[in-house]
Amino acid sequence: MPAREPARTPREVLALLREREVKAVDLRFMDFPGLWKHFTIPAEALDEDAFEEGIGFDGSSLRGWMPINESDMLLVPQPDTLFIDPFARDTTLAMLCNIQDPLTREDYSKDPRNVARKAVNYMKSTGAADAAVFGPSLEFFVFDDVKFDQTSHSAFYYVDSAEGAWNTGRDERPNLGYKVPPRQGYFPCPPTDAVSDLRSEMMLAMMDCGITVESHHHEKAGGGQCQIGVRYDDLVPMADNVLKYKYVVKNVARRHGKTATFMPKPLFDDYGSGMHVHVSLWKNGTNLFAGGDYSGLSDTALYALGGLLKHAPALCAITNPTTNSYKRLVPGFEAPVNLAYSQRNRSAAVRIPVYSSRAKSKRLEYRVPDGAANPYLTFAAMLMAMLDGVRNKTHPGPPLDKDIYDMPPEELKDLARVPQTLDDALTALERDHEFLLQGGVFTEDVVETWVEYKRKAEVAAVRVRPHPYEFALYFDA
Repeated sequence: MPAREPARTPREVLALLREREVKAVDLRFMDFPGLWKHFTIPAEALDEDAFEEGIGFDGSSLRGWMPINESDMLLVPQPDTLFIDPFARDTTLAMLCNIQDPLTREDYSKDPRNVARKAVNYMKSTGAADAAVFGPSLEFFVFDDVKFDQTSHSAFYYVDSAEGAWNTGRDERPNLGYKVPPRQGYFPCPPTDAVSDLRSEMMLAMMDCGITVESHHHEKAGGGQCQIGVRYDDLVPMADNVLKYKYVVKNVARRHGKTATFMPKPLFDDYGSGMHVHVSLWKNGTNLFAGGDYSGLSDTALYALGGLLKHAPALCAITNPTTNSYKRLVPGFEAPVNLAYSQRNRSAAVRIPVYSSRAKSKRLEYRVPDGAANPYLTFAAMLMAMLDGVRNKTHPGPPLDKDIYDMPPEELKDLARVPQTLDDALTALERDHEFLLQGGVFTEDVVETWVEYKRKAEVAAVRVRPHPYEFALYFDA
């Protein structure tokens, strides 16, 4: 179990402002689809009342939130989330906030952080567990240049990386070689790993923000794919840390004239970027996933695993929330396509890591999600699926300890698969979301708004636009 620092009080926050000579306070929250938002107040404008009464703002311009006639909302700063922003020119203290309705003072149902908090409270109310520990492994690309545009008569994208194999013949005056071949980017040393120092700077900035970092390395794809491993934590603070992680990665890259993206599949014919989520349930300081069954799992772990696999198609609408997500979930690139589980096998949707035989390390690794996901909604939905599996004793069936990609079609035909498109995943969520509604964690309006927004703003928007490759396929039709 992660160690938890003593909770800060508002008075202690104000004392820290004076001690660190803080000039500004940055208030942050996440919009419905999953982008961090903020506004800033002078340090002297923050008082103890703000932590109780909140600070008003207009919620009508945020995607998926309030209509214009009900736009007033409250931000309530959370003292335990504070950190000094390492990128602000003037000393700035950042705090994450919960969202409330100003009339009822109730937590807002579409605030993703509120959904995550409710999931934890529901878990505790069932008695199934008192802690859900999450450890996501986020992958991302660092590019040196990115250009894209979409008009009525043209469409293109272009990304570039100094280490990209496509630049072996570029006149770089001089070109020193050391490019990363496609699919051969795992663990090279510098100078081939051209972004090692950049990742170290990201690691140190994360640590300054209160994140415990375990390691960093170059990932499997060429073109600047990276991973920085961070230590597990309870569900809500871990989701908070995912936002800090992405903020640090993007701003360190920008500091060096580069750009970072968590887009799942920015390069064709190379590995995509996932967010593999390690998870375990605990009670009274004991890991409930440790036992004597397959790969050292308990019955509780197997039932939780069964819940994940049963609800995986619906979960994909939340854990893989972009049209681009499904360009990663294809055979041949170590992304899970078939809904199976295994120990050590990274081609399975759920892997049981065997790095350690210690009971406290026993966990599931759900390999389907990607970094474009809203971490609050993703972790909450995963927890609800696992709790549903535990409640209904949903056994996942036998494991699949084979290389799934090398199995003949006759063996694969009966295996359940992830959806092939975001639209398919949204349809699965429409059909299967009762497990999310338990305890009022997700509400019908949250599910309906999510589906409606994704279909209108993303699925339909992509569907009606010609794709550049269609010109190669069909222009001479």
